[in-house]
Amino acid sequence: MDRLGKVTVSLLRMGSGRDLRLNLEKCLALVERAAREGGQIVVPPAFFRLPAFWRGMDYAQFKLAESIPGPTTEALSRAASALGVVVVASIFERRAAGVFHSSAAVIDADGRLLGVYRQMHLCIDPGSQEGFYFSPGDLGFKVFETRFARIGVLLGWDRWYPEAARIAALAGARILVCPGAWCPRPVDGGVDPERQYSAWEAVQRSHAIANCVFVAGANRVESEAGPPKHPDEAPPFWGRSLIADPSGRIAAKGGAGEEEIVAAECDLSEVDVVRTHWPFLRDRRLDAYRNIAGHSGE
Repeated sequence: MDRLGKVTVSLLRMGSGRDLRLNLEKCLALVERAAREGGQIVVPPAFFRLPAFWRGMDYAQFKLAESIPGPTTEALSRAASALGVVVVASIFERRAAGVFHSSAAVIDADGRLLGVYRQMHLCIDPGSQEGFYFSPGDLGFKVFETRFARIGVLLGWDRWYPEAARIAALAGARILVCPGAWCPRPVDGGVDPERQYSAWEAVQRSHAIANCVFVAGANRVESEAGPPKHPDEAPPFWGRSLIADPSGRIAAKGGAGEEEIVAAECDLSEVDVVRTHWPFLRDRRLDAYRNIAGHSGE
């Protein structure tokens, strides 16, 4: 059933160290605080339980992966059930021996695990070795019917692709949830960090506008050490989590350096209103898009 009421989305902006137990405890405390403050859909940043292992290639980091369901989802399921909130949790998933994914577990407000999304696009550059750790997602761009809203999930590099946001929106998502861990990228020579951040913010807002949906992007904060072999290759994460409404207006935005909860009330009926006045989905030319998959981009 498509819900059209108001829902409060809370983004947990937190940093994570090398103590996995403390990271989980911090997240659970923030989930509880978000619920007390009225949050209904709660989104921690990417890999909130782990240090920033993906910054370099180190086989020892595979030991950080876990199954879904697993210890992290079980702890969050108990919290979601007790507090009556939906939680979207980024997990380093061990699907099988030698097969790993960047995944998100979607936990409903009764504690049930609704399903898993696996990151479809992987980034490989000097600051991110996702292709070393993860297999590409194999489940497509999924939408989840939670107690409060129908949501789609995009992870990491996915959030730069208009096709990903469009497919999730066409599948019925009214909120796109984007757990992230973004910082200045070393490959962007000559492009200063603020310009990089501006592009990151612009693409989230553009997804909201082009699809007339809410977009909620949670980001990590703090400067963290990378894997042990790469202690000096870890620029600080941007933070500045944001929620954009279906017209692209920023409804809430966090700061750059501190841990906090960024929250906004999202009126899901706005999706229908904006789509009526900005009929981007109605006016698509599907007949002209049939060969899009046949173009390599060259």
